[in-house]
Amino acid sequence: MTFPLRFGYKASSEQFGPTELVEFGVLAEEMGFDSVFLSDHFQPWMHDGGHAPAALPWLGALGARTQRVLIGTSVLTPTFRYHPAVIAQAFATLGVMFPDRVVLGVGTGEALNEVTLGLEWPDAPERFQRLKEAILMIQELWADERVTYEGTYYSVRDATIYDRPSAEHPVPIYIGAAGPAATRLAGRIADGFITTSGKNRELYTDTLMPALADGLGKAGRASDAIDTLMEVKVSYHPDHDTALEKTRFWAPLALTPEEKRDIHDPIEMQRRAAELPIERAASRFIVSTDPDEHVERISEYIELGFRHLVFHDPGHDQAEFLRMYGAEILPRLRAKYGS
Repeated sequence: MTFPLRFGYKASSEQFGPTELVEFGVLAEEMGFDSVFLSDHFQPWMHDGGHAPAALPWLGALGARTQRVLIGTSVLTPTFRYHPAVIAQAFATLGVMFPDRVVLGVGTGEALNEVTLGLEWPDAPERFQRLKEAILMIQELWADERVTYEGTYYSVRDATIYDRPSAEHPVPIYIGAAGPAATRLAGRIADGFITTSGKNRELYTDTLMPALADGLGKAGRASDAIDTLMEVKVSYHPDHDTALEKTRFWAPLALTPEEKRDIHDPIEMQRRAAELPIERAASRFIVSTDPDEHVERISEYIELGFRHLVFHDPGHDQAEFLRMYGAEILPRLRAKYGS
């Protein structure tokens, strides 16, 4: 199938409290966005001014306040803080309440969210295997009435999800990835692939998209069998200095994987981010006062094959962003691509 070109809003759960975030999600629907996603973090990237509302009740609240937008996680880790069967039950419930509007986006996790709870933080290969096993369990729980599953890390015995997604109204599973192994897995077993913008173009052209194609091919799936979601980091404002300074709160995103991989404390993350110059803090974002430049640079990701662009603005005035982007950028994109 060919997925329609869609434009979404990333609700910054690390930056705003749950009540504000619901209102932003409602406004996103009013302004013509097609989807609203948030991350499921136990802790934020920054201690001062940070937030970390739980994703599951928040999705239910947003679903009840909206009529049209697709809602989901980008991403949730179903392998440490949760048992996969609990996630299967929770998202099955959301899918029944809001049919054809819910996405379960999953990933391998970060130390920031898991180590604080006293959990052992395994190496990347084990995190990958745990994610794969969790997804297979969730899919089986949704497909079959009675499930006994004995995995390496997780198991269920005589389990039934009584209110589960149907074939007519499924809950798609998207895999978030920044490397080839998880991207290849998305191509093999998932309904969607999630990654983030602002990295070297070669990562997408030479690593991620080929890995996705490889996974699809190995599973005998069509090249357009799954949704491709790019979380695009943008800072748009008529004043350039304002657009640049807005990125400061999200400076931790500019830290290298080596600089942040094993950090479990937001205070330490904030300390390291504070040492970065503003130019580096802004390096992951499209920072521009020109709407046409935003369209041009977003188009680069569309031309790479991404069909679902979810926009993340780093500023504290999200209502201003939603109104400006909804009025000035989305119509230009839709006019250009005829969506």
